Amino acid sequence: MSQHHHPGAPRRERWARFRFSVIGGLLASPPEPGELQQALRELAGRTYEHPLEPGRTIRLGFSTIERWYYRAREVADPLGALSRKVRADAGRAWALSPKLLEVLEAQYHAHPRWTVQLHYDNLAAVVRARPELGELPSYQTLRRRMRERGWVRRAEPAHPTEGQRRAARRREAREVRSYELSHVHALWHLDFHEGRIKVLDEAGRWFTPVALAVLDDRSRVCCHLQWYRAETAENLCHGLTQAFLKHGLPRALLTDNGAAMLAEETREGLVRLGVVHETTLPYSAYQNGKQEVFWAQLEGRLLELLRTVRPLRMGLLNQASQAWVHEDYHRRTHSEIGTSPIERLLEEGPGVCRPAPGAEALRLAFTRQVTRIPRRSDATVAVDAVRFELPSRFRHLPRLTLRYPRWDKSLLVLVDPRSGAVLARLLPQDKEKNASGRRRALEPLGPPPCTPTDQAGAVDPDPLPALLRQWLADYAATGLPPAYLPKDEPAPTPPEPPQAPHE
Repeated sequence: MSQHHHPGAPRRERWARFRFSVIGGLLASPPEPGELQQALRELAGRTYEHPLEPGRTIRLGFSTIERWYYRAREVADPLGALSRKVRADAGRAWALSPKLLEVLEAQYHAHPRWTVQLHYDNLAAVVRARPELGELPSYQTLRRRMRERGWVRRAEPAHPTEGQRRAARRREAREVRSYELSHVHALWHLDFHEGRIKVLDEAGRWFTPVALAVLDDRSRVCCHLQWYRAETAENLCHGLTQAFLKHGLPRALLTDNGAAMLAEETREGLVRLGVVHETTLPYSAYQNGKQEVFWAQLEGRLLELLRTVRPLRMGLLNQASQAWVHEDYHRRTHSEIGTSPIERLLEEGPGVCRPAPGAEALRLAFTRQVTRIPRRSDATVAVDAVRFELPSRFRHLPRLTLRYPRWDKSLLVLVDPRSGAVLARLLPQDKEKNASGRRRALEPLGPPPCTPTDQAGAVDPDPLPALLRQWLADYAATGLPPAYLPKDEPAPTPPEPPQAPHE
């Protein structure tokens, strides 16, 4: 490549280098008196490679080379003398009158979805109707003026809501900056994404699955990825609980303003676990841009490989997603951080995460809390049109504090309003069983009865058979994670927690 071929250099600089390469020999070794004309004729007889179009040859005139020589001979900066001069009126808008520019500005803000050509055609009609605005400029002039002022075509709804208009005005007035926190697990990103693929369910119907992903801001590690049927608070809590069990509790969580993210169970659960819940501004998805980058990789790599699988089932989709995250996404170099997510996680260490509580404590955290006044006649309480029986030892309480997730009322529990400790689990009323006429004796108010003991005096609170307890203990000793997390099936009934005494 010759010295004037620099693809990244401006056009005027490449031309200056080309001209200097033509006459540089004359400047370095000036010809003897009377020999200059012959030297210039020799240069004019040669062919040269075009400075802007490699492979194309050009010839230069005698007078052109002579002009370049005399321009650069006596100056301290020959390249500056040989470059094209900047126009004296460069940067000044002469073609658009101030009145016409005001009309164009009002027209752009009223119709930001219009193309430049449509703005130009409409402005031409305005000028024909109002000649006092001045002469209509050329299309290129109008295009340059609009680009200089940032009046570019915006992809927004044809009939935006007031919230969308406020978001557009806010983005125009405030700069957008990339950010990254200084510690691992200081901030997690959570979002749902509707996959561009179809899945066949058990009933023979096709549906579009929805992916839930949780990403760490610092390392870009995917803390959890799972596909669901819909974007609901139940599925959000189900996936977020698994992320907590895998990586611990972060310090903050950033989500959008979707209904699942703002559900009472989600907000109350994060507060009880000590996780700060931050939300993006309305209609400002760019604030959660790291999630959008992740979705692009998910669609471009994983889902492209699965498009040939017919029919695709939800089980295979989730299994393939876990394999893709751990074997591809975590190990490939991330262009933004310059390393792979798993390597950055190992380099940074545990960060500022905290140990997560057990699965039962996490399940109880993501619940809504309500208060009810029990019915004195039969010690029952109604929750969402379902009547629950209250243990008789709590029949004296004037007001009850209850917790339950809206999607599973079988997990309704009575809690202490001061400490949040679980006092008892409430079961729905069984009127058919009550029709048998058998009645239990009322338990005494106050401390619960003593726990029964065997003849040796050892307490045996576990009702499970000894062999089953041995199996469970041996499996727990292996350290293996659970084989699966049940989703659309009844969860096993947990043992009732110990009862706290009441004054």
